[in-house]
Amino acid sequence: MSLLLKKQHAYETQDLESNPKIVKFSVVKEQPEQSGPQQELGSFEELILPHLDAAHNLARWLLRSEQDAQDVVQEAYLRAFKAFGGFHGSNGRGWLLMIVRNTSFTFLKKNKSAGLSTPFDEEIHAPISDSTSPVTHLEQVEEAERIAKAMAKLPEEFREILVLRHQEGLSYKEIADIARIPQGTVMSRLARARSKLREFLGGRSG
Repeated sequence: MSLLLKKQHAYETQDLESNPKIVKFSVVKEQPEQSGPQQELGSFEELILPHLDAAHNLARWLLRSEQDAQDVVQEAYLRAFKAFGGFHGSNGRGWLLMIVRNTSFTFLKKNKSAGLSTPFDEEIHAPISDSTSPVTHLEQVEEAERIAKAMAKLPEEFREILVLRHQEGLSYKEIADIARIPQGTVMSRLARARSKLREFLGGRSG
């Protein structure tokens, strides 16, 4: 995937390599005149761009569509870049994921009646390590497929809370800040999400 972030009256910088899932993210600007925008862009690259994979992961689980996730992440990065001048914190990942979350739910509201453009395709076929037998690997793939299908059945707010907690490893406070809900609500919603997921998995835990 290649994301292109555009802004008028800026300068051009080199492609930034990321995870193979999202190969490149380019910030294209023209007419370098001042050092201020350069410094701002440098900070954006340092604080926000490293979390591109986390943004894509959250959007993909919320939207259940690879193509829609790519579009939403691009839109979220555009919004983040435009609003970066007002960001004065140190938790770039949390701030970015909040934007991705809001952009995703805005997209879902607009496309609720029409449905999503492409079916969700979770990338679960990890390479087999030297210590993993083919039989064990097959079992792991089958289990991952079961979990992915069960996750897809959950409401958006449950998928969101599980992804942020268990895949991105965020704290209750970070999740509360992103979702704009009290920490107590985060804990109770996470408990309900886990319970519902176990229900869809036939009562199995893990």
